[in-house]
Amino acid sequence: MRALLADPRVSIEPARLPKLSPSDGDGEGFRSLLTMDPPDHSVLRRMLISEFSVRRVREMRPGIEDTVHGLLDGILERRGPVDLVSELALPMSTLVICQLLGVPYEDHKFFQERSELATRVGGNEESLTALLQLRDYLDRLVTTKTGSPGDDLLGRLITDRLHTGEMQHSEIVDNAVLLLAAGHETSANMVALSILTLLRRPEAVAELRENRTLLPQVVEELLRVHSIADGLRRAVTADIELGGVTLRAGDGLILSLASANHDESAFAGADDFDPHRSARRHVAFGYGPHQCLGQNLARLELEVTLDAVLERVPTLRLAGDVEALRVKHDSTIFGLHQLPVEW
Repeated sequence: MRALLADPRVSIEPARLPKLSPSDGDGEGFRSLLTMDPPDHSVLRRMLISEFSVRRVREMRPGIEDTVHGLLDGILERRGPVDLVSELALPMSTLVICQLLGVPYEDHKFFQERSELATRVGGNEESLTALLQLRDYLDRLVTTKTGSPGDDLLGRLITDRLHTGEMQHSEIVDNAVLLLAAGHETSANMVALSILTLLRRPEAVAELRENRTLLPQVVEELLRVHSIADGLRRAVTADIELGGVTLRAGDGLILSLASANHDESAFAGADDFDPHRSARRHVAFGYGPHQCLGQNLARLELEVTLDAVLERVPTLRLAGDVEALRVKHDSTIFGLHQLPVEW
């Protein structure tokens, strides 16, 4: 898996990729990190990477902690059951990405709905319409900000990249679509799935409460176990010999990160959640030149949220049967529709 994801003979350009359905488009003119191969991809990634560095994300921690604790304040003022997807996971991730990008949070219902539609498996006319509506929204926002850029990611791109000619307006818009949609969908889904996983393992929760230093390690294991962004599409541009198999130029590939993360040769007892496992070598964020740009932020959001829930809601429990939970089988980003809990 790592060899293929890092191989320069494997392309992510939309026109080359295998189609998952008759309505699956070829990128519709988008120019983002997920539609470009190196060297163009490398140039664009260097323009964005500083916004997601370890240092930059560390500076965001107090703000994320305030956001999470504020949401928990509101939850704990009420009687259960409460849906932790709509009341904690989704607003936390949305507030964080809105603050980072400089997107008005009051528009969150609009772009949450469009993001969910745009990430449906296989794509259809409804998905494409939602994606184009999201792009139009961010096109207008970037245009407005161009006249008066603020101290946020979009404002800095306008000042440092657009005004210098290093990026085009459309490139800022297209990458804002990617960061906004992926930035809140992935983190929200991981938070909900992780809380559910821990609720089903009270012995792990008890140990975490006694030893919070285990939390970063547990976060990596949760990322490995769930591998929520799976089925990466790629295309072969030149013959590749791998494990006794020849991949021919023009072949389409669908790479399963979940399968790699549940490979027994890499992780013994791979289907089991093990809070003591050293899982840092997982590929839940991908690998190679297209490894997830926001992985440092995703880890921090998950760690801060789990830590706060462990501290503030010691009697948290699932409200109802786990078999009744609705999961997102129709989405390219796996998750839960709701997570009803009480305490």
